[in-house]
Amino acid sequence: MPETYSFTVNGNVIETDKDKSLLRFLRDDMKLKSVKDGCSQGACGTCTIIVDGKATRACILTTKRAVGKNIITVEGLSDREKEAFVYAFGAKGAVQCGFCIPGMVISGKALIDTNPDPNEDEIKEALKNNICRCTGYKKIIEGIQLVAKILRGESSIDEELEKGHKYGVGDNAFRIDVREKVLGYGEYVDDVEIDDMLHVSAVRTKYPRAKIIDIDFSEALKLDGVVAVLTAEDVPNNKVGHIQQDWDVMIAKGDITRCMGDAICLVVAESEEILKKAKPLVKIEYEVLEPVRNIDEAMKEDAPKLHPNGNLCQSRHVTRGNAKEAIANSKYVVTRTYDTPFTEHAFLEPECAIAFPYKDGVKIYSSDQSVFDTRKEVSIMLGWDKERIVVENKLVGGGFGGKEDMSVQHIAALCAVKLQRTVKAKFTRDESLAFHPKRHAMHGTFTLACDENGIFTGLDCDIYFDTGAYASLCGPVLERACTHSVGPYCYQNTDIRGYGYYTNNPPAGAFRGFGVCQSEFALESNINILAEMVGISPWEIRYRNAIEPGKVLPNGQIADCSTALKETLDAVKDVYEKNYPNAGIACAMKNAGVGVGLPDTGRAKLIVNDGIIEIYCGGSEIGQGCATIFIQMAAETLNMPKSKFKNMGCNSEIAPDSGTTSGSRQTLISGEAVRRVSSLLKNDLDKVDGDLSKLDGKEYYDEYFEPTDKLGADVPNPKSHVAYGYATHVVILDDDGKVKEVYAAHDSGKVVNPISIQGQIEGGVLMSLGYALTEDFKLQDCVPKSKFGTLGLMKSIDIPKINAIYVEKDELLGVAYGSKGIGEIATIPTAPAVQGAYYARDHKLRPKLPMEDTFYTNKKKK
Repeated sequence: MPETYSFTVNGNVIETDKDKSLLRFLRDDMKLKSVKDGCSQGACGTCTIIVDGKATRACILTTKRAVGKNIITVEGLSDREKEAFVYAFGAKGAVQCGFCIPGMVISGKALIDTNPDPNEDEIKEALKNNICRCTGYKKIIEGIQLVAKILRGESSIDEELEKGHKYGVGDNAFRIDVREKVLGYGEYVDDVEIDDMLHVSAVRTKYPRAKIIDIDFSEALKLDGVVAVLTAEDVPNNKVGHIQQDWDVMIAKGDITRCMGDAICLVVAESEEILKKAKPLVKIEYEVLEPVRNIDEAMKEDAPKLHPNGNLCQSRHVTRGNAKEAIANSKYVVTRTYDTPFTEHAFLEPECAIAFPYKDGVKIYSSDQSVFDTRKEVSIMLGWDKERIVVENKLVGGGFGGKEDMSVQHIAALCAVKLQRTVKAKFTRDESLAFHPKRHAMHGTFTLACDENGIFTGLDCDIYFDTGAYASLCGPVLERACTHSVGPYCYQNTDIRGYGYYTNNPPAGAFRGFGVCQSEFALESNINILAEMVGISPWEIRYRNAIEPGKVLPNGQIADCSTALKETLDAVKDVYEKNYPNAGIACAMKNAGVGVGLPDTGRAKLIVNDGIIEIYCGGSEIGQGCATIFIQMAAETLNMPKSKFKNMGCNSEIAPDSGTTSGSRQTLISGEAVRRVSSLLKNDLDKVDGDLSKLDGKEYYDEYFEPTDKLGADVPNPKSHVAYGYATHVVILDDDGKVKEVYAAHDSGKVVNPISIQGQIEGGVLMSLGYALTEDFKLQDCVPKSKFGTLGLMKSIDIPKINAIYVEKDELLGVAYGSKGIGEIATIPTAPAVQGAYYARDHKLRPKLPMEDTFYTNKKKK
C-alpha cells in the first residue's frame, strides 16, 4: 500500500499518495491557480502560501513534508479579507502585471494575522521573500497598510471607486484587472486547463558554440507517453526573427550553435513528468568550438563568422552640424569611456504558450507584447498566410521588452500543427534566463564639449553594443541609443557612430529604455564633469542647456508646446540643492511611438452590444495599464461610467492591429485611436438624444497615424517622433552612501491615471537603481551563471523613499487628450543620478555598471 499524505488546505482535509512538489500539487491536482510558478527555485515568492500561520514558498515543500500542516491560499481567504485586499490594492495602485500579487496578498495576510497594525518597516520585512519587478513595492506596502486599517475597522471600503462612476481622463481610475489579479483567478497562459493537452520542451545545446554532429532521439521515442520528437527538418522555414529572420527555430544536424538558448530538438509528451524523463534520453554528439565572447573578439579579422554576413549585425551613423570643429573650438572638453552590462528582465511570469488546431489553421494563447508580431513570425515559420494564425493574449505577467521576441509561441504552434493536438510550451526559469534577449551590454566612448558658460557645443561618440547570438531588435535599439545619446538639450553639432556585434552570448534586444539607459548614463556622467570644469552646479548646467518649446533638439526636431524639461528641473531644484553634495541629478528624454519614418498606427473598434460598449484594440496589456486607459479615453469622450464599457482583450482575430507594446506608445497612439472612434459613436449618440439602446449592434472603427521622418531625412527640421517625454531625477545618499531617497519629476503630458503613473515611475526608478548598483547577469565564456535568486534584484527591504512628481502644462499635444508615455523613461535618469551622487560625494567617476566602491558593493564584501 502506498503511503498517504494528509494535510489541510483552505479548511478541507486533503489526502494523497503522491509525493510531489506542493506547488505542483496545489496547482495541478487541486487547481488552485492563485499559487503561481515564477521560478520553482524558492527565489521569487509568487507561490507563497500560509503554512501553519507562516508565509512559506510552496515550491520548497513537498506533499510528504506538508503532512499534518494547515495551508491557506488566496482562495481560502474570508470574503471580508478578499474584499479588503481587492479594494486596497486597487485604490493604492498596487497591481500592474499582477503575477506577484497573490503571493504578496498571502504575505500581507500572514503579517496582519499576527500584527494587525504593522508599520512600513514591518511590512517590508514581511515582503522580503516576494519579488516584484513592476511596482517598486511602494504601492503594495501602502495597499497592505490600508488592508490592515480596513480589517481593524478604522477605514471602510468605498464601493463606488471600483464601479468607476468617475472614470475619465485625469481621474484616479481603479484598474479593470485588479479583482482577478488580486484573487488569483485571472488566467495567465500557464493557468489554462485544456483536456488531452500535450507538453513540449526543447533539448538545448550544452555549449554556446558547437557543431551538431548527430542527434539520436531513438531512446526517448521508446518511452511510454512520448508522442514525437521534432528536429529542424520538421520546420517548413527554420528561421524566425523580430526584424531580421536570423534566429534558428532549431539547430540542424551539421550546423553550429550560437548560444546556450539554442534548441536542438523538441520532445512532445503526454505530461511534464514524462518530458523530464525523456529529454535526458536524447543523445547529441557535438564538436565543441571556441566561442566569441565579446565585442573585441567579434571585431577581429580572423574571428569566426557567427552569421553569413559576418559579425557586424547593425550600424548607425547620426550626424548634424560639425562636431569635430565645434569640439576643437570649445573651452572645455571631456572624454570618458563607459561600460554597461547585459541585464535580465526578470519578469515574474516565465514564457508560456498553448497552441491548438483552429479553423483552417492554428490558435495560440500567448504571453507576449504583440499578438500581431507573433502571428507574423509564426506565419513565416509555417509558410502560411497570416490570417490562418490567431493569437490571443491571456494575462501577461510582465515584459519590459523581454517578451517582444518569439520564445515558446512558435514551437507550440509548430507541434500543434504537426500533431493536430493541443500543445503547451513553457520555459523553466533557467531556460528563460538563457533564452530571451537581454538589455545590450555597451562599451562606449563619449566626448562632450561646452563653452566658458557651460553651454554645450558638440558631442562625439562611439557606441558598441553586444547583441549576442541573434539580432532581435538590435537595429532599432542601437538607433535609439544613438539618437538619444545627445540628451534633452539644445545644441546642434553631433557625430554619433553606433555598432551592434554578434557574439555567442545570449541574445540582446528590447529592454525598458530601449538603448537609452546605456547612452544616457554615459552622457549625463560626462555632464557632471563639465559642470565641475565650468565651476557651476550639475543642476545649473542642465538648466542652461535644457530644451524648451520652440527650440531645436540636437536631432533637428523642433520641441513641441508640451515640452516641460525645465519644469521638471524646477520641481527638484530645492531638494537637490538642500542635499548636495550627497545628491546626484540627471535628465532624460524618451520618444513616445515608434517614429523615425516607420509606420506606427493606432487602431480601435467599438461595438454596441446590449447596452455595453465593447472596446477592441490590439495593443497588449502587459501590466502598464493600457486596457484601463482605453476605457478612460472612451469614458471621457462619451461622458459615461466604467460600467458601460468592456475591454475585449488583445486577440488578432477580433481586434484591429494597434501595434506592439513598446516604445511607450500605447497611451498616445492607441489611446488617440480609441478617442477618435469614441467621437464617432458620440456623434451618433447625440442624434438619438443619448439613447444607447437605439445604436445596439452598430460598429465603429477609426485609426490614428501621424507620419514621421526617417533617420537622416534631408529636411531642415525632421520630425523623428510624434512626441517626447522628459524627466529629471534626483538621488540622495545617506551618510553611509546608501540611496536614501529619490525624487523623480516627469513630464508625461496629461496624466490619464494618477494612481497608475505613480506606480510606473516608482517601478522604473527601482529597476534603474538595480541596474546601477546591484544587478549582475553573470556570464562565463558565454554561459549564464545566474539564477533568479542571484541576479541582484532589489527587494522590499532595499527600497529607498521614492517621490513621484508629475508636471502638467496648460498647453499640451492635441492628441490622446495631451498624454504621453511613461513606461520607459522612468528607468533612464536614475542610474546616472546615482553616479552623480557618488561623484559629488568623492569626485570618483564610476564608469562601469553595476557601480563599484559603493555602499552596496562594500556591504556585499563584508
